[in-house]
Amino acid sequence: MSNTAQRRVLLAAPRGYCAGVDRAVIAVEKALEQYGAPIYVRKQIVHNKYVVQTLEKKGAIFVDETEEVPEGSIVVFSAHGVAPAVHDEARAGKLATIDATCPLVTKVHKEAVRFADEGYDILLVGHEGHEEVIGTMGEAPDRIHLVDGAEDVANVQVRDESKIVWLSQTTLSVDETMATVGELKKRFPALVSPPSDDICYATQNRQVAVKQLAPETDLLIVVGSKNSSNSVRLVEVGLEYGAKAAHLVDFAEEIQESWLEGVTTVGLTSGASVPEILVDGVLEFLAARGFDTVETVKTAEEHLIFSLPKELRRDLRAEAAGKL
Repeated sequence: MSNTAQRRVLLAAPRGYCAGVDRAVIAVEKALEQYGAPIYVRKQIVHNKYVVQTLEKKGAIFVDETEEVPEGSIVVFSAHGVAPAVHDEARAGKLATIDATCPLVTKVHKEAVRFADEGYDILLVGHEGHEEVIGTMGEAPDRIHLVDGAEDVANVQVRDESKIVWLSQTTLSVDETMATVGELKKRFPALVSPPSDDICYATQNRQVAVKQLAPETDLLIVVGSKNSSNSVRLVEVGLEYGAKAAHLVDFAEEIQESWLEGVTTVGLTSGASVPEILVDGVLEFLAARGFDTVETVKTAEEHLIFSLPKELRRDLRAEAAGKL
């Protein structure tokens, strides 16, 4: 291993929680305080193992399908969004719903509905099976075609090549998405772009920070869960932009000592659904092994805050008014 004096950590900023994740997690916590346990959550509220485990300890019950929620209960929809059919299922089950869908995902849903109503075929750039993709496709299943990477472009079939638009999953790699869009435009010259970029600000900001620190990095550690699309993308971006090695971990104890052999510079970041306590754990782990010099690589400021879901705001306001 390298000389202790040379060891350092390049800490990416921004990293960790985005506004949509913060809103969704707080929504479950506030629901538990307001209504009491149990509160049911359809799918993982965000894709992070620690967050899910923490909320379970507080009384949240995570289910895969709406039909698993007892009639008359409260169910929270995750930050990734759901298809209209899921709202219908909740009504049929007489469930009270709290919709914690990220507003940026909701924006894509609304774009999909609008373009479908205007007669467009919609090419959704995203990963098959991801919850966000399933929810978006459910808004206009007869009009939306999934394009899972540039290699999938050849498989796309549309009704009218003069009336097509592309949208994207919000948590993709910016570079990968634009490569796919570039191939789509070669095949469909009339392809229309969405009125604004669908990839979320936080996803882009975290990727930009990794791109900046990667060339100086012997080892990049991304804190995040394996089912977190944006966390997985950070590993890929780091390797593409010069990191000699990169690994995704949920917790500091998953770091293997062998990864640090011969390493002088560790890059460290976290996905948009990762609480800072997990990054602190990795910093402590590294400091105990001589990596106690930490330099922050800051590429953006983030100040965006989303208000809580309207259902929660209504009841919290009513409670506050009752105490006056």
